[in-house]
Amino acid sequence: MDHAVTTDTVAKPRPAGSRKADISALRAIAQAAVNVELFTIPLYMCAMTSIQGMHQITGKGQDFYRGRLWPGSATTAKPTTPNEKAFNIVFSVFIEEMLHVQLAANLASRLGVTPLFTSPLLQNPAHGWTCYGPDKTVIPHIVDLTDTTDSSDVKVNIGAVDLEQTRLFRVIEQPEQDARAKIKPEARHKYFPPVPFPRWEQGMTEKDLPMFGTIGHMYLCYYDYLNLTYEDAPTKKLWEYVYDSAALQRDLFNVEKPPGHPKREYPGFDTTITRPSLQLVWDMISAITDQGEGGELPRARPEMVEDKYQASLDALKADYPDYTDTGGPAESRDATARYDNGSKDHYERFAEIEALLKQHDFLTWPQWRKSEQRPWKAADLTTASWQKADKYGLPDPATIAEAMNDLGRDDAMYRTISQAAVGSIAGITTVLNTYWTDEKVMFPYPSMAGSGDRMAICWALFRKAPDLGGAVGVDHGTKLLHACQGLDLTNKTGHANDCAAVDVFHSCRGSNACKAQGGCGFVQKTGGGGNCGFALVKAKTDGDATQDGERTLYSPPGDNKCGAFGGCAVPISASQVLPQGGTMQLYDFVGEGNASTPISEMAFERGEKVYDVAYRAYQVVMEHRKLPVAPKPQPNKVRLAFPPST
Repeated sequence: MDHAVTTDTVAKPRPAGSRKADISALRAIAQAAVNVELFTIPLYMCAMTSIQGMHQITGKGQDFYRGRLWPGSATTAKPTTPNEKAFNIVFSVFIEEMLHVQLAANLASRLGVTPLFTSPLLQNPAHGWTCYGPDKTVIPHIVDLTDTTDSSDVKVNIGAVDLEQTRLFRVIEQPEQDARAKIKPEARHKYFPPVPFPRWEQGMTEKDLPMFGTIGHMYLCYYDYLNLTYEDAPTKKLWEYVYDSAALQRDLFNVEKPPGHPKREYPGFDTTITRPSLQLVWDMISAITDQGEGGELPRARPEMVEDKYQASLDALKADYPDYTDTGGPAESRDATARYDNGSKDHYERFAEIEALLKQHDFLTWPQWRKSEQRPWKAADLTTASWQKADKYGLPDPATIAEAMNDLGRDDAMYRTISQAAVGSIAGITTVLNTYWTDEKVMFPYPSMAGSGDRMAICWALFRKAPDLGGAVGVDHGTKLLHACQGLDLTNKTGHANDCAAVDVFHSCRGSNACKAQGGCGFVQKTGGGGNCGFALVKAKTDGDATQDGERTLYSPPGDNKCGAFGGCAVPISASQVLPQGGTMQLYDFVGEGNASTPISEMAFERGEKVYDVAYRAYQVVMEHRKLPVAPKPQPNKVRLAFPPST
């Protein structure tokens, strides 16, 4: 049963001539909801990665990184320290915000709106985030903090988890009753608008919307607009005029797709709109508000998030298994972090973070060894199980520590790593712009993980947040680019290149726009398909033969034939290894458009370092071109410091 509207003005049928303006207002709110949810993602990710700690990289049946540690905290199955507890809490909020982005985008899609994830209200054309900064005071679409009585000094900026930042987070997640009481009297007319909006006209967009005061009130207006009726058909709601039955719905949370994601994470409600039911909409937006500020719309805050809006522990354990650094089963860390915190709304969770901060034994990267000029030591990068003579020939921890210390003293490198973070996030947003229009586009899971890795490495190297302001990219035209150090196929000098240009750094094959930009060891078929997030393409053990007798060929790193075929992570981490063996199809690129031409095949083995395989492929192509081949260069400091793709 659909829920009742919340005001008399919504219940009364409107003149039929108002319908077009109301549709434009509704669609503006739809995009605003996407903006608001997306706004929280870099903000919470940056705070989460500021929490000092190290993590291991593990996988089922994999011992590649036994005894190795990498900069950046991770979830913990049995959190005991304030840092472990805080990371679990912020992680749980961050994942639910990803759910909220999906819910907002699915609803927008059904309303005839192609959700935009690069809105000029949040970002500039170079993908720099203009909504954050030391002088920013506006939470997009919600509130200008200078209009509040208790938060007028708070800035909307990315930063480490501290008392100032938790004040910002609590305003973002603030319940409406509290927010109303904290708006200055002279500013109250700007906020909590009625539906329909006064003076709204057809053709206006999300930039013309009134400020909502809270996220919850935005969704309340959203729902009320859907329920508007008109004098020419008083029983037909606006929802029925705009519902697009052909619109694409995408799902990362309740998809049941063994073996990578066998169970629905949220069995209590649907995360997609499969039929024209306002009950489904009510449940989706109530899930957002209950998880965030507490309570289904428009109720007051309950004591806990309702059971139906919480994730299932059994599903989380099945969907997110964990492993030891030798490949054996381990208790699911992500399941613990999300389930243990799922009964509390975000407003309450950030209150817990505030309490942890006040204990004074909480450590962020800016505080870690802040008096040391060269803080990294080899011992920071290993556990007791590390063996110096590892069978995969990974870089020595002392070498990595020295590279990290050198990078951390280089101001120019801070700008490079910051731009890598910006580019990695852009690898998410630019792909999402087509994710709701083209069912062949896959969610860029590695970009999501890679964005966190790049933020974490920035905190660990420089002990400050990355600059997400962005930088103007270079138009390379038809130039053939390259994936990494020494792999430039246009190099006629025989001298090694230092690295790929930072404006082509990416961390997902979905973000890989050009030929010869393939990166890491998420092995992809040359024909495309597969998903490098949930599962790797499986290698065949019978001479790469498929069931129908055809051979499976894989795309080589640094020699991929076009965008989206080359794996992940440019630049290639010096510690990245291939998780399987098989045969790669090598290409040359000829003519003005650099058309890909198959030239030969090359075998690769499980556990080979990705750069070694990429360099072998590079040699073959250069020899085919009859060009000089520079000796394989030693890994530069960026490749040493960057962790393997997760």
